[in-house]
Amino acid sequence: MTIYNRKHNSKLTPNAKNLRKNMTDEERKLWFCFLRDYPVKFIRQKIIGNYIADFYCSKAMLVIEIDGSQHFNDEHTITDAKRNAYMNNRNLKVLRFTNIDINSNFRGVCEYIDSVIRGIVQI
Repeated sequence: MTIYNRKHNSKLTPNAKNLRKNMTDEERKLWFCFLRDYPVKFIRQKIIGNYIADFYCSKAMLVIEIDGSQHFNDEHTITDAKRNAYMNNRNLKVLRFTNIDINSNFRGVCEYIDSVIRGIVQI
């Protein structure tokens, strides 16, 4: 069993800070309307290895990604699969939602995230 290695690419720190300051509307909605005050702590734009996860919960070993339309082309699909494999190899579960999911089914997204976390950790 591989344990998550806390070392990360420090060259990504300025980019992660910029992404935190300039969240997409969908990331902002998920953060301010749900994750920020969730009973289990989440971190925005967490550097994991050579990647920056949109949201990360260490207690649940969970990564949440919000994908815009650019993720639907072949190149991004391959990149996302590699990223998921990297996270999974570090025992991190990845949940992916689209901007459309956030905008059209926000309550369902939040309920799903909550059910996944409650299946992993006791709240």
